[in-house]
Amino acid sequence: MTQQGDTGWWDRLYDGAAPDTAPAPTPDSLDERYDSAAATTAATPAAAAPLDDPAPVAVPAPRPRTGHVGSRPPTYEPEPTALPAARPGALGDLVPDTVLDGARYGACTLRAASVRGDSARFRGEPRRDALLTARFGQGEAALVLVAVAAGTRAADQAHLAAADVCQWIGETVGRSHARLSEDLRSGRGGDLRSGLQRLTDRTYGKLRARAAERGLAPDAYAAGLRCLLLSADPECRARVVFGVGPGGLFRLRDGSWQDIEPPADPLPGTPGTPRTPGTSVAGEEEEDDGLTLGLGLAAAPGRPFVEAPPPPPAEPFRFRASTARPGDVLLLASNGLAEPLRGAPALAGELATRWTGAEPPGLAAFLADTQVRVTGYADDRTAVAVWEA
Repeated sequence: MTQQGDTGWWDRLYDGAAPDTAPAPTPDSLDERYDSAAATTAATPAAAAPLDDPAPVAVPAPRPRTGHVGSRPPTYEPEPTALPAARPGALGDLVPDTVLDGARYGACTLRAASVRGDSARFRGEPRRDALLTARFGQGEAALVLVAVAAGTRAADQAHLAAADVCQWIGETVGRSHARLSEDLRSGRGGDLRSGLQRLTDRTYGKLRARAAERGLAPDAYAAGLRCLLLSADPECRARVVFGVGPGGLFRLRDGSWQDIEPPADPLPGTPGTPRTPGTSVAGEEEEDDGLTLGLGLAAAPGRPFVEAPPPPPAEPFRFRASTARPGDVLLLASNGLAEPLRGAPALAGELATRWTGAEPPGLAAFLADTQVRVTGYADDRTAVAVWEA
């Protein structure tokens, strides 16, 4: 005989060891007997069972979001709106809204991002900037190339021209990567400069030929180009930037931005001091801050990169070779980011605050950083940043 929920009530009611209560002075009533039995059989309140440790609540990490600087946000929405038009027979011409990449070699951490501008996102136009990241070779002799190309704003096929320029410069650098890596690790600035200028001239010769194939004027199928060369050797802190056309090169040091845009060489037939391998513009090396490699070190034996004379350059060639210092952040930017960095101090200050004295951001955080918006600047943005350990 049991009672649901309590199996010991019988033992408690007829416990022989319980003290005798002695006879009552008057006979007890039925109600009194019921109350006595109920009090005896009532279960002793059990100690509250300890609660299990609550399961940990997953608190989602804050998502990187696109911010803005200035008194008000830009008119355009911060996220993509319209996709570019596609043709069934030319789907290979489509380019994604955003490209993101990164790596770490030696003492540097690389981050690269290319994003369609707010205006192009709203109008359904393709991203005119192109980005290429590539590693050639193995081990410490490997060479890392990052190429940034920006198509002409008014040209319908600007995104194709930018993609062509990135592909062709990547192919030419890749074929010469062993020699380029040796020169970079040995500090042969003069050889690097002359060789890279030949490769760049050859690339732009092919671009003009492609424009003719498409029945376009050269300026209707054109793109600016900026490239960064890094060595995978941890002992090599040389950083080389070269290219043609608009853009920007900046260095963040001790919380302040420095605009270190390479000077443009004068074109043939124009006034100016020509720069030849083994020489430098007057005053360039007098500023010697330990950052600019000397242009005039011993040349390495071997044939030139390009044996046939390259076609004449269409735009001035830019070149800068520098030695990085721990804590520096080197930023190579297309014109869509270089312009607001120069024209909007709030943007420069915001990025300096985010990047000074901090660990290199992850890919998602870097993308959010490069998308900080400024009213009046809505072009494509491409950024290549190197954090020096």
